[in-house]
Amino acid sequence: MSTTPAAPGSTALAPEIAARLKRTEDGLIPAVAQQYDTGEVLMLGWMDDEALHRTLTTGRCTYWSRSRREYWVKGDTSGHVQVVKSVALDCDGDTLLVKVDQTGAACHTGDRTCFDADVLPLS
Repeated sequence: MSTTPAAPGSTALAPEIAARLKRTEDGLIPAVAQQYDTGEVLMLGWMDDEALHRTLTTGRCTYWSRSRREYWVKGDTSGHVQVVKSVALDCDGDTLLVKVDQTGAACHTGDRTCFDADVLPLS
């Protein structure tokens, strides 16, 4: 596995897509995973050009793990697969919305979504 994200332009990602991405200093772009049919927000992951290329070409979400410093395909070890239905780039080119069909939990804690366990109170 790679220990650093791929440099922009060093992958098979279509150049016209790569040119539109506004990445962080470390070459990443946030990717929000959303259940395609309910709109439920499931998780936030990070992608570089290679992870996005793999996601677009395999139909499975591939992320860059900042903690493990390697690519991971959602569900390969847990069985909690994300089948990609669509990928959209926001108007600023700095965030991806990946609509998926989620099998099982999206969160590493075993919860369906990463956003249901700690709802903050409104003032």
